[in-house]
Amino acid sequence: MKIEHVAFNVADPVAVASWYVEHLGLAIVRHIPAPTQTHFLADDAGETVLEIYCNPPDQVPDYAAMNPLIFHLAFVSASPEEDSARLIAAGASWVEEIKIPDGGHLVMLRDPWGLALQLCKRATPLVHR
Repeated sequence: MKIEHVAFNVADPVAVASWYVEHLGLAIVRHIPAPTQTHFLADDAGETVLEIYCNPPDQVPDYAAMNPLIFHLAFVSASPEEDSARLIAAGASWVEEIKIPDGGHLVMLRDPWGLALQLCKRATPLVHR
């Protein structure tokens, strides 16, 4: 089976979706305005989709209080140093950097709403396309 999407309940889906489009290169492939402001965002390959919405009957997780190792969203990055600097200038915050002995490089950030983002430069990609 193939994963269709991963969903995130957030307090301000319009702002989150806009930031992810502008700064992470995602594209809105579907928007359902009311009542949840649901945005389906596809990566630049059109293969992975995130659903960003606000569903008030359920709680929005306190992403900022979670250890990034509990939950994070990882993006492939050819240059974690450059991408992290650019994202920090756009409102993200620094968490940590890990240089892997095999030559990989990981940078953990938080988006402006506290969701953990990992920038991954792998010595060997997890998936070959």
